[in-house]
Amino acid sequence: MANTPAGNEWLKVYYGLHNYSFTHSSYIGSNESIELTSKGNIHQVYGPKYAVGEEKPILHIEFALKYDDLNLDFLKAIFTRMDAAEITAFITDTPSGRYARKIGFLYEFLTDKELALKKGVNGNYIDLLDPEKYITGKLVKNQRWRINNNLLGTKDFCPVIRRTKTLTDLLAKNIRESIEGLKNKFPEDIFRRAAAYLYTKETRSSYEIENEKPTPDRMERFITLLNHAGLKSTEELLSKNNLLRLQNIIVDPRFAALDFRDFQNYVGQSLPNYETLVHYICPPPEFVATLMAGLQIAAEKSTGAEAIVRAAMFAFGFVFIHPFEDGNGRLHRYIIHDILVHDGVVPEGIIIPVSAHMLNNMKYYDQILENYSRPLMQRIKYSLSDNGEATINNPDEVEGYFRYPDLTPQAIYLAETIHATLKEDMPEELMFLLRYDEAKKEIQKIVDMPDRDINMMLIFLHQNRGSFPKRRREQFSKLTDAEIASMQAAYRIIYEVE
Repeated sequence: MANTPAGNEWLKVYYGLHNYSFTHSSYIGSNESIELTSKGNIHQVYGPKYAVGEEKPILHIEFALKYDDLNLDFLKAIFTRMDAAEITAFITDTPSGRYARKIGFLYEFLTDKELALKKGVNGNYIDLLDPEKYITGKLVKNQRWRINNNLLGTKDFCPVIRRTKTLTDLLAKNIRESIEGLKNKFPEDIFRRAAAYLYTKETRSSYEIENEKPTPDRMERFITLLNHAGLKSTEELLSKNNLLRLQNIIVDPRFAALDFRDFQNYVGQSLPNYETLVHYICPPPEFVATLMAGLQIAAEKSTGAEAIVRAAMFAFGFVFIHPFEDGNGRLHRYIIHDILVHDGVVPEGIIIPVSAHMLNNMKYYDQILENYSRPLMQRIKYSLSDNGEATINNPDEVEGYFRYPDLTPQAIYLAETIHATLKEDMPEELMFLLRYDEAKKEIQKIVDMPDRDINMMLIFLHQNRGSFPKRRREQFSKLTDAEIASMQAAYRIIYEVE
C-alpha cells in the first residue's frame, strides 16, 4: 500500500496550496514510521486504522487537529475556501464532540464570521491547546463553544510555540541559578565591574549588528535604557507611545518616527548590477496598527508563560512586524532584556549580553531570521518600482503568515543564545577581568609605573597575544628590554598564552 497524504498534507493537495510547509506531515500507509527531514520537520506514516473514512475536507481538518501541529495560517486559508455549511453540518452531527467544537471556535476566530448553528453545543469545557504540546496563554472561557481559549494571542496576532523536546530541555535550565553561580564563583568587585562593562558591550554589539557606529551620546542613551529595562509592565512596554519614545532615543534624530510606518518596507541589499536582492517583505502598512495592537494584547494573554518564551514572542514578533523605518533591530534586542528583567529571571542591575553572542555567531542569527522569512518569500507576490518602492500584490493570501507565526524556532534560538552567553561569554569576561587585575599587580611589581602606562602595556600585550610590539618601544623608552621581557612573561603565564 502506497503512502497517501492525510490531514494538512491532504488539504494542501486538495486545495492546491503548494507553497505551504508543515512542521509535521501525516501519511497513511502499511508500515508505521517517523522520519526527521533535513529541515527538521517530521514526516509520520500512520497505519491503515488511522485512515480517514471519507475524503472530505472537514474530516481531514479533524485529523490535522488530532495529529498534526497546529498551523493557524494554513487553517485560515482552508476555512476561506470551504463552504461554511459543511462545517455547520459536521458540528450539528456531533454538538458535544471535542474536535467539532474546536473547529467551530477556530473557524470564527480566524475568519471573524459566525457560523449559523441551529442549536448550541454542549459538553464540559475543554482546553483548545494541549499544555503538554504547546506553550499556552491565560485561559479565557468561551461559552459559545465551551472552549477554554488558551491561545497566546488574539485574532490580530497569535503566535504558536510548540513544546518540543529541545525547547522543553532548554526551559528546564534555570537562568537565575546560572547567574548566581557566576556571582559565587568570582569576587564581588569583579562581578560588579563586569556587570557595568557588559551594558556597554551589549550596546556596542547591538549597533554593530546593524553596521552602525553610534556617537558617544547615543551610546549613553542606550546604556541608560538598558539600565532601566523591566520597570514597566509588558503591556506598557509594547504600547505605541512607549515604543515611539524608545525608537526616538536610539536612532539618529533625523530618523525619529512620529508614528508606526504608513509605507511598505522590506529588508534587502543592493547588488553590484544596481539590482535589489530582497530578503524579507514586511507586513503591508494597513496591517501594522492591528498587528502591533495584537502584540500588546498578547502581553496580557501570555501572562504566566516562561520568560524566555515571552521574550522570543515579543522580540521576534516585533522585528517581523517592523513597525519603524529605523531602529527595529535594536528595539527587538532591547525587548529581550526588558522581558527577562520584568519577568524576574534576570536581577536588576545585571544584563545577559545576547547581542554580543549574536554578533559573534551572525550565521546562526541570520539563519533564525531566514527561518521565518524564507517560507514567506515563496508565497508572497510583490513588485519593485524603479525607485525601489515595494508593493505587495497578494496581501490577503499572506496576512495569516504575519498574524499567526510559529515562533518555536525563534524561542529555541533565544534560549540557546541566553544559555550559551551564560556558559561561555560571561565567564570569559569575568575571567578576563580577574586576570587583568592579576597581570596589573605583576607588572607593577616589575616596575612601579603610573596606572595609565600599566593599562597601555596590557592593551598592547593583549592585542598581540602576549608579545610587546616593537613599534611601540618608543612609548616605553624608560623601561629596559629585560623589564619588558619580564612583563611579557608574566602576561603569558596569567593569560595562559603559549
